[in-house]
Amino acid sequence: MNTANKDRLLIFDTTLRDGEQSAGAAMSVAEKLKIAGCLDRLGVDIIEAGFPSASPGDLEAVRSIAGQTENSSVCALARANDGDIDAALSAIATARRPRLHTFIATSPQHMARKLCLPPEEVLARAVQAVKRARNGTDDVEFSPEDAGRSEPDFLCRIIEAAIEAGASTINIPDTVGYTLPDRFAELIKGLRERVPNSDKAVFSVHCHDDLGMAVANSLAAVRCGARQVECTINGIGERAGNAALEEIVMAVRTRADLFECDTGVDASQLVPVSRLVSSITGMLVQPNKAIVGANAFAHESGIHQDGVLKSRENYEIMRAEDVGWSSNRIQLGKLSGRNALCDRLGQLGFAVGDDELKEVFVKFKRLADKKREIFDDDLISLLTEMTTGGGYELANWSCSSGFESVPRAEVTVRFADGSEKSGQAEGDGQVDAMFKAIGQIVGIEASLESYAVQAITGGADARGEVVVKVAGDGVKVSGRGFDTDIVAASGKAYLDALARLEAAGRRRQGGASAGSTV
Repeated sequence: MNTANKDRLLIFDTTLRDGEQSAGAAMSVAEKLKIAGCLDRLGVDIIEAGFPSASPGDLEAVRSIAGQTENSSVCALARANDGDIDAALSAIATARRPRLHTFIATSPQHMARKLCLPPEEVLARAVQAVKRARNGTDDVEFSPEDAGRSEPDFLCRIIEAAIEAGASTINIPDTVGYTLPDRFAELIKGLRERVPNSDKAVFSVHCHDDLGMAVANSLAAVRCGARQVECTINGIGERAGNAALEEIVMAVRTRADLFECDTGVDASQLVPVSRLVSSITGMLVQPNKAIVGANAFAHESGIHQDGVLKSRENYEIMRAEDVGWSSNRIQLGKLSGRNALCDRLGQLGFAVGDDELKEVFVKFKRLADKKREIFDDDLISLLTEMTTGGGYELANWSCSSGFESVPRAEVTVRFADGSEKSGQAEGDGQVDAMFKAIGQIVGIEASLESYAVQAITGGADARGEVVVKVAGDGVKVSGRGFDTDIVAASGKAYLDALARLEAAGRRRQGGASAGSTV
């Protein structure tokens, strides 16, 4: 992509300030430092490290981040009063590129019912705050809080005054997530056209997600000339959260045809940073979250899987590797098609012919009806199962047991010629009853030497593997069975072992030595 003639869209990350305001997302100083280091490497332009006057811990965190950040600007938030501004300036004093962000509410609702101040007093305090901040740094940002519900005429007046006082960035917050994309775009466009000195400042936006519009509103503003977006990793933040950084970055990059700007973010770091923030804050990322969610590049529908295998662009508008995933993911399940199954078997190193693929596909679909996701080990066990069992197949079975009842099994075995034979037996548990019934049906005497069970995959619907070792007539053999039901897997393993024992007996009659293990 040619970005030579594109503007720079500044990414202002407020994960450590607004993100921490998410309920239950408080971070220690050490945790904030760790995230700040990752944000610096990610390539965000400004890190809003915290609100120094909020607590001694926040002041310490901002000061520590300011002293250790190498590339990004470090910003501190301050209300429009002397105490806040002085604390913020003190916290960012050692930063290579310090920024102070001051704000005051400008909506009729906030001025009358929160600040209890008339508009003229609000304007005067804004100007005084910006001037005081400029005494400590050349990089001052001003925000008219609740701009989304403010009167445009008053916004124009206070923004003009803030720029005249020395603010080089004007941030327009949709503090309560009230606006819609078309209206927000009109607001940004109107402010840039009506404020006489608007060309002397970068216009920024800070959108909340109360109506699910944070990213859409931010992008609409960018298309109308905003050149800074305030956002957070994973979209965390006050109430419903903020615009998600990863979505802003990739929307601008993916739809380069619609945006006259691009960011300096290293998108390949998005997934690792997302995971770090999630682990530290304890706020899990929903699987269907754009860009960084576990399912963002996963395909389960057979139609989609077939399309992606033929050409990734059929169903993916960006590469999974570009945002930090190792690859996209074909998730095998009941909706998957034959092409996806064949492709995955090939990746696992199994070459299957058409007839074998038909057979394994039938078994695959049966298994997929029992469990939500099919893993590689499940596929391997399916193929293994197809090569075991000899001439015996567990056609049907039922077992019963209870507190005071004797365990009982009723079993039907299908032989190689298609015939079936049923039997029943009691035992010391359902598996023992199953083995005894199978022994009666097949007519092979054997003693059970060992019995082992393991889950092939995790979860409550895990497919289990049973391995048994049996001995008969001086020969010891092993058998394996697979199923989501461990009793069925046991029956399959025992039938496999008996078939091998029978085959070993035939080989022995043909000259094989006694006592061998197969």
